[in-house]
Amino acid sequence: MSCLVISDHALNISKPQQRTLHALAQGGVIVLERDARGAIVAVECLTRDGWTLSDCDLSVFKSLKAKRMIASQNGQPYRITREGLVNLRAQLDNRVSAKRW
Repeated sequence: MSCLVISDHALNISKPQQRTLHALAQGGVIVLERDARGAIVAVECLTRDGWTLSDCDLSVFKSLKAKRMIASQNGQPYRITREGLVNLRAQLDNRVSAKRW
């Protein structure tokens, strides 16, 4: 019998990481480009509509992967994990609200 354990504490994530997770939660994917040796040379985050997210770069990818918020299965593009969904802050359509003065 296997048991899924999800942490009950939220991790601190940066704005670019948060934007990337929101795009992935809405159906986006992260596609990697590798060199001849298999090392990752470029990262591209695609929204479900096919747009490229400019905030997603190699450092954001490595950070999200290290925190286990994204994962790939069977060689497919990277997607958000359950851990990533739990740590994602709810935000209406990922837009920052206007400040009231």
